[in-house]
Amino acid sequence: MDFVVVDDIVRTPVERFANLAVFPFDPVFRDWRGMRLAHIDVGQGPVVVLLHGEPTWSYLWRKVIPPLAAAGFRCIAPDLPGFGRSDKPLDPAWYSYDNHTASVGSLLDDLDLSDVTLVMHDWGGPIGLRLATIDQRDRISRVVLMDTGVFTGEQTMSDEWLRFRAFVAAHPDVPIRPLIRGGCKHPPASAVLDAYDAPFPTAASKAGVRRFPELIPLAADAPGAATGREVLRGLLRDHRPALILWADADPVLPLEPFGRQMQRVLPMADQLRVIADAGHYLQEDQGELVGRTITDWLAGVRR
Repeated sequence: MDFVVVDDIVRTPVERFANLAVFPFDPVFRDWRGMRLAHIDVGQGPVVVLLHGEPTWSYLWRKVIPPLAAAGFRCIAPDLPGFGRSDKPLDPAWYSYDNHTASVGSLLDDLDLSDVTLVMHDWGGPIGLRLATIDQRDRISRVVLMDTGVFTGEQTMSDEWLRFRAFVAAHPDVPIRPLIRGGCKHPPASAVLDAYDAPFPTAASKAGVRRFPELIPLAADAPGAATGREVLRGLLRDHRPALILWADADPVLPLEPFGRQMQRVLPMADQLRVIADAGHYLQEDQGELVGRTITDWLAGVRR
């Protein structure tokens, strides 16, 4: 059986997630708006929430979490609706900036999380930064950004990102493996690529993957652009501790100019730290280093 459809929702069967390469974390499920959403919850102590982007899932954080958990942090990594072990609406119109932000906000509410350190990558950035500045500001005390941004409709996207967007639009059954491989500096093992492909057994299950590139506003009046500008204004006035990590070889959101621009957007952030020998999925190329860097930074900030 490839997948189960319940009320216009794809639920990837559990067998697809058997024998994942080096992912020893069991999922926790909760109900939200008629869907079953998954997250992992590892360790005990101050809370770190880690948000993935396109086309990844909580598997992305498997190398980052162990140093944090060993240092006494509780790490929570959700699978966004449409990704990972979470249910996947079939209707492309369901996938919106509002719905994705609400899904993560509901996780913070359901678990009654406070004093959160929010770690964001790729599409996790627009979602998490909106929560941090508008929707759930009181729950979030610190932010960590990695190869992500604030999208106001006025930004200029890279040629590589535009090619990525066109590639996804041209392939209804989006091939996941080349997307991951192309975003890494070092080719991941075949078993790792299998794990990223596991949530998506059919073209129907990839509605979220197809939609995410379309949700980046490319004009000032595009959906989400006004909210992006509100988030930007909030960040420019913010004083909470912040850390920016950026891969030195990201072809999609390159260090120059995107990383440097984010440093200017967050005046409260410590000096941007470049992660060497890493591509867009820096958690794949340098996950242990990323985990240790965040752990060390949090130790200093919390002191």
